[in-house]
Amino acid sequence: MAGQGTSENTTTKGKAGLATLATPVRAPGLVPQNSLFRQSGEAKKGRPSLFQRGGGWSGAFSGAISHALYNRRLLVALPFALIFGVLAYRGARFEPAPIALILVLILLLAGAFWLRRSVRGFPAAIFLLAFWAGFSLLSLHGALFGTSMVRGVFFGEYSARVDAIHSNDGARARLIISQITPLDGRNAPPIRRARILVPAEQAPKVGEIISASMRLYRVPGPVVPGGYDSQFQSYFDGIGAFGSTTGALQVIKPINGNSLLRFITDIRNAIGKRIDAGLSLPVSGIARALIIGDQGQVDETIRDQLAASGLAHVLAISGLHLSLVAGGVFAAIRMALAASFRLGQYINVKKLAALGGMAAALTYLALSGAGVSAVRATLMLLLVFGAVLAGRRALTMRNVAFAAIFVILVDPSSIFRPGFQLSFAAVTALVGAYEGYRHKAHREQSWIKKLGSALSGIALTSLIAGAATALFAAYHFQQIAPLGVLGNMIAIPLVGFVVLPAALVAVMMMPLGFEGIFLTIMGWGIEQIIGVARSISSWGEGSFSAPLLGPAALFIALVALAWFAFFPGKLRLAGLVGAIPLLMAFGTLPRPDVMIADTTQAVAVRTNGNFELMAGKQNSFAVNAWSETFMEPIAKPNGSQPCDISACIAQGDDFTLSLVKTRDAFEEDCRRVQLIIARIPAPRSCRVQTQVIDSKDLQEKGVHWAFWTGEKFWIRPAITDINRPWRPVYNLN
Repeated sequence: MAGQGTSENTTTKGKAGLATLATPVRAPGLVPQNSLFRQSGEAKKGRPSLFQRGGGWSGAFSGAISHALYNRRLLVALPFALIFGVLAYRGARFEPAPIALILVLILLLAGAFWLRRSVRGFPAAIFLLAFWAGFSLLSLHGALFGTSMVRGVFFGEYSARVDAIHSNDGARARLIISQITPLDGRNAPPIRRARILVPAEQAPKVGEIISASMRLYRVPGPVVPGGYDSQFQSYFDGIGAFGSTTGALQVIKPINGNSLLRFITDIRNAIGKRIDAGLSLPVSGIARALIIGDQGQVDETIRDQLAASGLAHVLAISGLHLSLVAGGVFAAIRMALAASFRLGQYINVKKLAALGGMAAALTYLALSGAGVSAVRATLMLLLVFGAVLAGRRALTMRNVAFAAIFVILVDPSSIFRPGFQLSFAAVTALVGAYEGYRHKAHREQSWIKKLGSALSGIALTSLIAGAATALFAAYHFQQIAPLGVLGNMIAIPLVGFVVLPAALVAVMMMPLGFEGIFLTIMGWGIEQIIGVARSISSWGEGSFSAPLLGPAALFIALVALAWFAFFPGKLRLAGLVGAIPLLMAFGTLPRPDVMIADTTQAVAVRTNGNFELMAGKQNSFAVNAWSETFMEPIAKPNGSQPCDISACIAQGDDFTLSLVKTRDAFEEDCRRVQLIIARIPAPRSCRVQTQVIDSKDLQEKGVHWAFWTGEKFWIRPAITDINRPWRPVYNLN
């Protein structure tokens, strides 16, 4: 680091290109009081420090890193180090040994201590420590909260405790149950929790002990390779089986006492009933989603229209909703208290308003059901208001990093969920884009100019957030809403100035019984949003199918996002520009030529560019998921494939495959086709002659996609980590 007597060198050598970034603005001779930036041995001996070195692009890049570190942006890099560590753990073929994790951690701690005075070495050591912490996190969470995964099926009479109501669409309710105990003497399933379906009218309350005849079965795997993995997420949630009741459900032990959980649940249920009484479907379904976080009664057609118009985020209680509610309460308290000059002399109005905003955020979180996105948004708001209380800047990349680190440490598996990726990318992009921006108020502007400024701000914010989340949305949902900016320009003011304020006042008036007029106002705003979504989704269908993206696309996007967050100034855009050719070269995948379901009979083959079912039902879960992935229908079997009692033959564009039904078909078909698909075990000799996907492959590796390369198939199974504890095959129950 530069110490005393180095200012002249810094002045003369810091003018070449990006190397000027390496010169911190400070008084001559002052060194930051931070162990990361104490004088290094090089500086003490008079040699140029890291901040002073040139050397072309490499020197400029080194200087840019040094400049970022000098401005305390190492913290900004740590959540990305954690994420990269979690990704490395997920990519391992086998579960790491705990002793190995501990030994490497000790070595890294020792290295960090040894390099504590090194300008270059200590930040690198801290980054590696964060990476290893991320690599070890899921192992730790699995040991604390994981469960065995059911491989077969369990039947019987069981008693259980209701931990949560996952959803309730009016017909069926999904319950999370624990303490599962057999009542008929059978063996208990070796799991911590299960998710079961019950009739909505039989849905119990959270905390009650129930009994019912249940059928528990294995958690299904991904229906699309690279898609949502319910086995992985369920394992870390402690859910080892899915199931349903096969008889009447009885409450054998109601909730005793007045617990906080029961109190909150009763309030949420009461609010839901008031909403249903004051509004009618489909408006009431959206109102329930916005106030109490229950999306079970949202009309599916409207949900699709909102997604196509870029407004799907309106349904999920997240940063937008909590910021509007908590920020509105903060502004209202501050303006009300500031109206009294005398009161302002004795109390800090801004800090008191911040406390009110924190209380509003926590209250909304409790009423909303404390979903994952709501918890993340509440944490961010608490950090923002905490910065206000501490007299610091509220919206900074450091606060984003603090929030991300906390979420990753508490729930590391959440980084694989679309909600975390979308919200993290959007917040990082918005804070980075507005970082350093100073708004200059023009009180003499006309109201028209002020309105135009507000609308342009909404448009710019929507554009930034939409661009930041486009690739993640394309990966998970295979569609992009190009008209989302227009939809948000119209809908966000309705949400911010009509729907949520009316909802807030309606909830406050419910104890007095005067919520009717405010629910009516809220309903009118929701109707306008539905109209906007319907119109925009009809203009060219509002969205278009995105290319099929592979896991490499997410990794490239994450690296670009880390670059954008870490580097200040214009250099942060270089990472985004560099990501574009990498995405084009390595991020996309071809569409499969054959798709085989694991738990149903569905087999789809692509001929002449269109998918057609060779076997299975058109409306099965897997077929519907495939159709939504490619945003095109999958045609019913037309009966053109030659079939007999032993096998069916399908002709693709440049290949032939056989769907074998009986063992006697293997001898002939293994010699004449390029791919054998069988729901029964295939003989080993068949694999020598051609490519085979049989019952064992489907049971262990789930759904399979096959891509014809011209000579053979490249086969992509949905499950590639069968030797990990979240796979039922690993847990031989």
